[in-house]
Parts: sequence; C-alpha cells; structure tokens
Amino acid sequence: MKDHPTFVVGDVHGCRDELADALCDAGLVDDGGNWIGADAHLWFLGDFVDRGPDGVGVIDLVRSLQRQAPSSDGFVNSLLGNHEILLLGMHRFGDAPVPGGAGRCFARSWAVNGGQLADQDALTGEHIEWLCSRPVVAVAAEHLLVHSDTLDYLDWGDTVEEINTAVGEVLAGHDLAQWWDLWRRMTSRFAFRGPDGAEAAEELLTRLGGQRVVHGHSVIADQVGVHPVELEAPHLYAGGKALGIDAGLFAGGPCLVVELPYTPAEPATDRR
Repeated sequence: MKDHPTFVVGDVHGCRDELADALCDAGLVDDGGNWIGADAHLWFLGDFVDRGPDGVGVIDLVRSLQRQAPSSDGFVNSLLGNHEILLLGMHRFGDAPVPGGAGRCFARSWAVNGGQLADQDALTGEHIEWLCSRPVVAVAAEHLLVHSDTLDYLDWGDTVEEINTAVGEVLAGHDLAQWWDLWRRMTSRFAFRGPDGAEAAEELLTRLGGQRVVHGHSVIADQVGVHPVELEAPHLYAGGKALGIDAGLFAGGPCLVVELPYTPAEPATDRR
C-alpha cells in the first residue's frame, strides 16, 4: 500500500504553460506554478525539449518544483528522454560526423526532430549538469518508469543501478560514438506492441522490478489510430503490463498527469 500519492507526466516538448495548467488542475501546483502537492511524489518521464516553444522553461519549472517539494515531504524527479540526449549532443558535438555513421551528426538529427534554437540559446552549464545527472530508469510505487518503450535499456545493465551508472558514464564523457549509440537506442520503440508485447514487458519487469511498465516516447494516438485531440486518458495495453502516457501534447493532445496505479474508467481494449 502506498504511503503517498504518486504521479507521472510524459513528454512535454516545450509546452511549459500547458504543463503548469495540468499540474494546477491536478492539485500539485498553484496558479503561480509553486508546489502545493504536500507529500505527493511526481515523476517526469523525459522529453522536456524540442518541438514546442519553451523547452528550457519546462526544465526550469521542473527544477523549481524539485527544490520546493521536500519542504512538505513531497518529491519531484525526472528521467532523461531521448530528446534531452539530442539537445545535449547538439550542444556538445554540433555537426561533427559520427565515426562510421555515413554522414550522420547530432546537428542534422536535432534539426529534423524539432530542435529549437531558443532552447540551445537558453541552455546553461547548470542546465547541462542537471540533465546529465538524471536517471534513465526508476522504480516508483511498484511501477517501472522508463522514457522509451524499448528493451534496449538492458544493453546497459541488468539492474536499475547498473543501467543508470552506465548511461551516466557516457554522459560524463566526450565519446561521440557512445553518445550517438545512446541517442539511437533511446529512440527505439514499440517493444510492447503486438502478440509478443506482454512477454517483452514482463521481461523488463522481471529484470528491473515493478509490476507495470510506464513509458512516454510513443504517442498514444499513433498506437490506437486517433488524432491526439481525441485523447483523454493513458493507454493501458500489453495485457495490462504497459501504460503509455504520451498523449502528443505538442500536436494538440492533452498533458496527462497520471496517478499510479492507473485504473481505466472502462475495461481496456488492447488495440494492436
């Protein structure tokens, strides 16, 4: 049994005002964006930046809440998403060619994946240090939190601690090939779809802990075949073993603030 409410938020992609409004509606912040969530725990699953107008503003809001929450026994933290890796890779390596990458570089990938010059201009050393210290996997309220719906996390280790340590070492280094591999693996998706999806989710849970995988990264609308504006809730699938919470905020979908454990209003239909 939980001793505090736990909430998760998926991909914000620069939509700072929409995030603040959604957190206010959930009773976690006031009209000024200040923490009023008491002892609640709040996790963000990454992808603060790109596509929307104020990615660094999103980061600043999250960092502010992280500082404020402990005063009322609350807790705020975030995972690193693939777009944070892209932002940092662009900042660090620019158009330097990836070794053996057939002309690939961070600058090109950043540009075609919604990179915003305003985010690069606003990025400070403090932002970079904070982002590079974020975990990529966590267990909270008996749920396994990841950004991407992929099994590639297991390439970095067999435990949450091993994975976060391995990724942290890449982020602390200056090896372009390793950074690119990190970006590439974090962009993979859809491991929990299809007839083998429940088995894949169970493999990740067995190795890393938790009773259900919670992820962002893959927009729910793409999985269920609707426009993001039609979405109102997260997507429970893979036999109940996976919960997708990216409602495509940047494309007009809602900013979902989901309390764990999530119980759908109606029996979930596993559309594949």
